[in-house]
Amino acid sequence: MKAVTWQGARDIRVVEVDRPALAHPQDVILRVTSTAICGSDLHLYTGNFPKSSMAKGDILGHEFMGIVHEIGEGVKGYKPGDRVVCSFDIACGHCHSCHHQLFSLCDMSNDSTAQEALYGDKSGGYFGYSHLTGGWAGGQADYVRVPFAEQNLLKVPENHARHTDLDVLLLSDVLGTAWHACEMGEVKEGDTVAIWGAGPVGMLAAQCAQHRGAAKVILIDQELYRLEFAEHRLNPRTLVTLNGRQLKQQNCGVAKAVREILPHGPDVAIECVGFHYASTFLHRAEMTLGLETDPADMMNEIFTTVRKGGRVSVVGVYVGHVNHFNFGCFMEKGLTMKAGQTPVQRYWKMLLEKVEKKELDPRVIITHELPLEEAAKAYQIFNNKENGCVKVVLHTKFYKGQYLEKEKGVKDEEVAGAGGSH
Repeated sequence: MKAVTWQGARDIRVVEVDRPALAHPQDVILRVTSTAICGSDLHLYTGNFPKSSMAKGDILGHEFMGIVHEIGEGVKGYKPGDRVVCSFDIACGHCHSCHHQLFSLCDMSNDSTAQEALYGDKSGGYFGYSHLTGGWAGGQADYVRVPFAEQNLLKVPENHARHTDLDVLLLSDVLGTAWHACEMGEVKEGDTVAIWGAGPVGMLAAQCAQHRGAAKVILIDQELYRLEFAEHRLNPRTLVTLNGRQLKQQNCGVAKAVREILPHGPDVAIECVGFHYASTFLHRAEMTLGLETDPADMMNEIFTTVRKGGRVSVVGVYVGHVNHFNFGCFMEKGLTMKAGQTPVQRYWKMLLEKVEKKELDPRVIITHELPLEEAAKAYQIFNNKENGCVKVVLHTKFYKGQYLEKEKGVKDEEVAGAGGSH
């Protein structure tokens, strides 16, 4: 089968590998139809993730869906031919963490000991996301083995005309992550919300905040094209965009610009950027020298911007140690903060209903679709922010839907068939 593999920093190759086999009675072998590149995949692509956690040939990808191909003898809720979405996090469904719906912190799905040395505990396993999270093969491939399948697969309603891959694929991670960001920030009717990062998660977090009744959503990013894209795809009545790069050129910081709109600061601040985007020379230098793994730039900016007594939600990925963290600001302003990887399974049935009712539309962030074979190109344009790229979806040879725009090199018979046109 074909699979997207990590060969080193900025070195992504599609190669032929052995097809996975059932290894446990609760396994399912999934025939992948569509898989997305997540913003957090770029941490692996650029080599910013701990290098010791990656090995040449690792299969990437944690946002994917497809058709059940083969089931283990212990799987009762699924059968070959079922169309399903797979969660990015791997949960057993029975441990202490899963009992508390902390599925991304499952006690049984990650056998790595490296995280325990860093954190005193370890997260659950994640598909295609380094050996820190279990070394599981990812879903940017023709086939993938899904352990604990009853817990980690969501069956898609059979009305294919209403539910194309693009409608439901992002339930695997990014839509759930956007909702989780609002849950941790306790976004409610009438709140004001500022979101750092207008990538896929940031845009969907804005959509979710608007759906939850936020009175104003301020979306902050360095890239003008992403902000303009958001202005066309989100509700303009409650949306304000700020370009951090332009503000810097005008000698006006983000905190000052936000306070001109909201004099007391926003009720909720959501961080959707992550650790490899240092914005100051000090943190870029310290990260290069190995003096820290993550910068404090974004979090310090958030602390100074959000209102006193405000709520901070962090879904951008952070992995280790931070210098110059303004904890005094956090404490003296009486802030609260929640962070963490998304327990997708907690939300996805509810979110599927919202997608069905058109209350939420994750498709709005998808800008590019390419065949799996062009994964290296896809990673490049996503990371380099080329061609107006916001979100990339890759399709395998098993995909039978229709592309947003038919890509060159894809045979007509591979894109024809069931599924609505967008």
